[in-house]
Amino acid sequence: MEAKADLHLHTRYSDGTCSTEELIDRADRAGLKIISITDHDSVGAIDEAIELGKQKGIEIIPGIELSATFNGTEVHMLGYFIDHHNSMLIESLEVFQRERVDRAKRIVGKLNQMNVPLTIDSVMDEVDGESVGRPHIATALVNGGHTGTYYEAFNKYIGNGKPAYEQKWNFTPEETIKLISQCGGLSFLAHPGRSVKEDLIFRLIKAGLDGIEVIHPAHSPDLIYYYRGIVNEYCLLSSGGSDFHGGDRNDEDSLGQYVIPSSVVEMMRRRLFTN
Repeated sequence: MEAKADLHLHTRYSDGTCSTEELIDRADRAGLKIISITDHDSVGAIDEAIELGKQKGIEIIPGIELSATFNGTEVHMLGYFIDHHNSMLIESLEVFQRERVDRAKRIVGKLNQMNVPLTIDSVMDEVDGESVGRPHIATALVNGGHTGTYYEAFNKYIGNGKPAYEQKWNFTPEETIKLISQCGGLSFLAHPGRSVKEDLIFRLIKAGLDGIEVIHPAHSPDLIYYYRGIVNEYCLLSSGGSDFHGGDRNDEDSLGQYVIPSSVVEMMRRRLFTN
């Protein structure tokens, strides 16, 4: 039986609830042998994860999840096998993180205008790592008694199109793919679901996209079949994972359920050597 891989995991360095050590322990209990920590705009967990993974016999593929904007729509890109110490990457992430703080301040400002007395300090208190995002704001809203649940915070205030929503500053898809490539990595379109249209997928392929995240909790069997077809037609790579965050994201049981075989990871390695 092939080893199981989960190439989409988050820690407290972005919007996950687990420390790096807790995540490695959970991955070990789930029987995973290859994982990629793909925190949003952060590579802070990777060095520690590599050392902890050696103790558990788990291979850690350096990864990241970046956001890009196409025609006003945000799409997420995964980078695998990146050089996470690359100076260009680190400089870009510093810019992203500053922009995340500015966006959080704008969202808090909108909430205040709606008579929701949230403070930016209470939001930052929820941030354990390097990147602040809407999940931290949602948690602060719940902890402050302003909403009853995490999902109510999104549905009522900060979800896409809701009154306190603020667009995040992002690269274009082409710039994101280029950055991942410059770090020696492979670029994948993350969890495209039904919202990503074919014209964007073809634009990404033309820009040098390496693959698509086919296996994901949000993908039905029909969507998996559809994206496998695109992967095969355009000689792309496939990836997959649980998109595990933990906590209120209700994915505590997803580790070990959304996986790809090690042979798929080997195909990625071969692509690296031919690039």
